[in-house]
Amino acid sequence: MSALYDEMPFSEFLHQPAATAARLDAVRAILLRRRGADDLALVRADQTDRDATVIDFTSRLLAGLARAGESDAIRRVLPEALPWSTFLPEADRDQLLAELIEVAQGSASLRNLGPIAVLLEQWRHSAEIHSDMELYKQVTADPGSDFGRIAKPKESA
Repeated sequence: MSALYDEMPFSEFLHQPAATAARLDAVRAILLRRRGADDLALVRADQTDRDATVIDFTSRLLAGLARAGESDAIRRVLPEALPWSTFLPEADRDQLLAELIEVAQGSASLRNLGPIAVLLEQWRHSAEIHSDMELYKQVTADPGSDFGRIAKPKESA
């Protein structure tokens, strides 16, 4: 393979599907750009299987290290893998690791990376709050409050 991915307009894929599929011999994936909609990725099924194998291995390795008492080592390298985690309090970093191991194992078994991405995004937002003192003060000003009711959206005409 000469490149990781290629890009092309979705309309080109519709007009030349066989030629597009043949391009997958030279690239890992093709990003199909769409106007007015999310882009799509075209990959070979065997590539998806290889990715799932790597994710399964990685989640099992991470869980095994934690069970073997290597949590300190994992904790030390966490800022390298997730630089924003340095803004989290130590107890939150521990919780992040525990949740990440659990969710990664479940996600790998389902071959669905969505839950891992959601978890990381949620923790990244928590780190953003901890990194901004003004935002942190606003969010933690009244711990018993949920900032009030949200108005019902107005119906479109």
